[in-house]
Amino acid sequence: MISQDKQAEATLADPRWARVVARDKAADGEFWYTVDTTGVYCRPSCPSRACNPRNVTIHDSLASARATGFRACKRCKPDGPATEVVNAEIVTKACRMIEASETAPSLTDLAEALALSSGYFHRIFKAHTGLTPKAYAAAHRTKRVREALVAENSVTEAIYDAGFNSSGRFYEASRAMLGMTPSNFRKGGAQEEIRFAIGETTLGSILVASSAKGVAAILLGDDPDALARDLQDRFPNARLIGADADYEAIVARVVGFVEAPQVGLDLPLDVRGTAFQQRVWQALREIPVGQTLSYTEVAERIGAPSTTRAVAGACASNKLAVAIPCHRVVRNNGALSGYAWGVERKRAILDREHAAA
Repeated sequence: MISQDKQAEATLADPRWARVVARDKAADGEFWYTVDTTGVYCRPSCPSRACNPRNVTIHDSLASARATGFRACKRCKPDGPATEVVNAEIVTKACRMIEASETAPSLTDLAEALALSSGYFHRIFKAHTGLTPKAYAAAHRTKRVREALVAENSVTEAIYDAGFNSSGRFYEASRAMLGMTPSNFRKGGAQEEIRFAIGETTLGSILVASSAKGVAAILLGDDPDALARDLQDRFPNARLIGADADYEAIVARVVGFVEAPQVGLDLPLDVRGTAFQQRVWQALREIPVGQTLSYTEVAERIGAPSTTRAVAGACASNKLAVAIPCHRVVRNNGALSGYAWGVERKRAILDREHAAA
């Protein structure tokens, strides 16, 4: 029989022990552990009091843990499905309930329907979707509005098909949801005007474009013509207008910001994206100059640790280079990952920011 000191040494040397100490829910289903002093087997996320490593044995399978003759822990119920799996099913059911409702159900109503407390339901919903139930309902309504405006014969029909009880409330919310009037959206944004100009920075060419709301795109590259085509692809139905001398002053301010990010950019931005993307982009704008975060850390900051891949997708969808600093997000090991405007350009921006910080 192995001595307790040897057992403690073996347990501490196993990298999985750190996940037990952290009660890592993501490890549930990957391995199990037994506790000699209590005679139970547990899942890694077990909320029970921390045990002494000299009394712990880590098992690769549930069958191995059961073979010890120990009983299942009554707190973490290791024989059942992993907590994350159960929570994912709950959140999926809640999403379908929200989508099927004409008016957004309240947090209390959703929690009661799922037999959960409001606080616990709110936490797991946000952890899995990156949004609160209220924000998810708003995002779904925006989706319904967009679909209805395309499908229906008139804006009035679209208003009621999307679940609005009055046209007043709809028009009040439409600018934030669509970035333009409902009529313009139905026409594919054909009447929207986008002013733009191209300049030069030490990072290469830069294109700055603005809508009536503010700066809508900052694109970096080596070929001015390619940047203009990229802008057309991003706003396919808008009327692009080559900027005048007044607009050149705005471009100069953006160029100044790119060259010296620490001074900030005090221009209004027209930030367009899903509710989740907007949360991610806001988190990126809160990263100080000279610092970086991993995709996992950004997901944790927005209260949605399960959405690391979606965070990476939001970074890739960013149209406002440097202003929304997706370049400050790196891999978990600190290595630079992909960047829409080139990894070497990302490295140059970070080096410049580190020097200025």
